[in-house]
Amino acid sequence: MDIQTLVTRIAGDDRFQDLTRPTKSLAKNRLYRIWRPDGPVLLKVYGTPARERRESHALGAFADLDGIPAKIDGDAAGELPWALFVDPGQWNLASLPGSGEAARRAGEILRGVHESDPSRLSNLAHGIDDEWIKVDHASTMRRLERYRRRVGMDADLYAKVASMPPPRASATAAAHTDPTPEHFVVNEDGAVTLVDWEWATLAPPEWDLSKAAWLLSMRADPHAALALQEGYGRELNPVQMDRWIAYHAAMLLVFEAEQQMSDTGAASYEETVGEIRRVVEASGH
Repeated sequence: MDIQTLVTRIAGDDRFQDLTRPTKSLAKNRLYRIWRPDGPVLLKVYGTPARERRESHALGAFADLDGIPAKIDGDAAGELPWALFVDPGQWNLASLPGSGEAARRAGEILRGVHESDPSRLSNLAHGIDDEWIKVDHASTMRRLERYRRRVGMDADLYAKVASMPPPRASATAAAHTDPTPEHFVVNEDGAVTLVDWEWATLAPPEWDLSKAAWLLSMRADPHAALALQEGYGRELNPVQMDRWIAYHAAMLLVFEAEQQMSDTGAASYEETVGEIRRVVEASGH
């Protein structure tokens, strides 16, 4: 069965809208809003069965927490695994730059996840811990050197960011690992839902907090990033924040370069490279 046939079957006589973001990923998920008489719902068709399994497990582990997607129905056994969710809203933190209250709520959601019992999510002994980050940081910087010309990074800037120490990480906790502003969805009542749980695992809380605050500052505004940290109840030390940003930015550049996600050359990486330049200059490297 192809995706169009599946969506048409699930939607029945109801109108539906394709919400899938453009991407070159071969195993991408597809997202649709179905306009039912009693209100819209979201249909997610997973790119692989493993994606559905990981997200389903995470949603079950966090079902009692606020800000978690509410699943209505689904099918994991078919050729195209899918799930139907209560519609969390039509906006997100990236599209609501002036909404400090929504950003504070997003911080509260992250804190709730980090303070939950990690054994519900995983039986891993450590997960993404401090030692893992040290090894991955070194690996990421080596891979970045391979692509630095493609992403528009000169040799001097690369040498400086590669010489920055890896960020420090506290004990692992249950974590989302990809809390981008787009993943904090907001409805018309101001309720916030954190979506896309396929990569949830054990990780230091700083991973989520730094990534969420950094990207929110870039894609919305710095005040929203501060509001998120206020909601979380913790603001990262500026030195450590910059080390996390350098690490996240390097991972993002490597991923996009390896996936060949840009058709416009180095210009498409300019903002992320600029963030690396900013934190390198602030660090005095």
